[in-house]
Amino acid sequence: MNDFSSGFHPPAVPGHETKLSAEEKQPAARCEWDFSLATVVSSTANATVSDTLGVIEFDPSNTILATGGIARKIRIYTLNSLLRPQEETVHFQGEHQSIAFLDHTNACDNCIFTPAKLSSLRWKPGTGGRILGSGDYDGVVMEYDIETKAPIFERDEHGGRRVWSVDYSHSDPFLGASGSDDGTMQMWDPRCDEGGGSVAKVQPTKSRSSVCCVEFNPFGDALIAAGCADQKAYAYDVRKMVEPVHIFDGHTKTITYVRFLNAQTLVSAGTDGCLKLWNIVDSRLLRTYKGHVNSRSFVGLSVWRHGGLLGCGSENNQVFVYDTRWGEPIWVHGFEPMGRDSSDHHHAFVSSVCWRQVNEDQCTLVAGGSNGVLHVFVGKRKSDSE
Repeated sequence: MNDFSSGFHPPAVPGHETKLSAEEKQPAARCEWDFSLATVVSSTANATVSDTLGVIEFDPSNTILATGGIARKIRIYTLNSLLRPQEETVHFQGEHQSIAFLDHTNACDNCIFTPAKLSSLRWKPGTGGRILGSGDYDGVVMEYDIETKAPIFERDEHGGRRVWSVDYSHSDPFLGASGSDDGTMQMWDPRCDEGGGSVAKVQPTKSRSSVCCVEFNPFGDALIAAGCADQKAYAYDVRKMVEPVHIFDGHTKTITYVRFLNAQTLVSAGTDGCLKLWNIVDSRLLRTYKGHVNSRSFVGLSVWRHGGLLGCGSENNQVFVYDTRWGEPIWVHGFEPMGRDSSDHHHAFVSSVCWRQVNEDQCTLVAGGSNGVLHVFVGKRKSDSE
């Protein structure tokens, strides 16, 4: 695990702690969903560190997903191929449950080999799911044409320091952003200059703390958020990238992910083992979510905006689901070896998660592990009588 240990652990700033905001006690969480494991995708050979999954992303149509990580490859799957009729039936936790066991080689529809380990993937809006952007360990941002499997854009402006996160603007899909270990968040446009000129560059902290995550507001507001190793998240107005317009201060360790839940709220994740919900307008902390274990690694964060659910991984090899209304998890599932997947899970943990963004009473959550195993969960909303 040496390679992984030196790769996916976010940077930290020791000795700096902030006082948490007081929050009202919430009623006990209740789960309004029936979740079940539908598919497990692994390798025929025993999983190794080279299979570590660091990122999972659904395309804009929510029918295709891409995964990336330590293995220096992007795998493309169609959701239909992952939810094909179950090939094996197993008994799990005393319940009769039909689960498909697939191999990555057969389940994968497309594979693109990359020159470096990947830390981030993001589908480029407005390209019909054809262009996929990536950030890698060598500090390079690249775009790939999924049909030709060839890179079509390359940008190396972070001085060789690891790019942790990339994203695209929804109002102007040519506009991209990246956050890096060099302590900067940069916005760039491939149409500007040869090689994609810089539109803006900010250094959120004087100490050049690593920028671990970036995300544009997808709801029309001209904001971009960044989470940093100084334990704070920042929001900038993309029209005037000088000083942050909002600062979210409440985590006590590195912020690893920021996700816009809706036009008014933002969710952050940190290696203090907490998710936090913020009011964007006044930077006020609304709620803290606790239960998962996260003290040193990137474990994933995804928000299902239509259902008001949060998903994240955990260093105890479990996937957690929170309802935004309650601070405690509503559902937890352990990644235990089942069937053909009998490799050693002693040091494995859930390292990436992604919700399918659909507006219906069914949901799909895909989670990946540090051992390279992919799990697909489906959920159905319970009836009122249940």
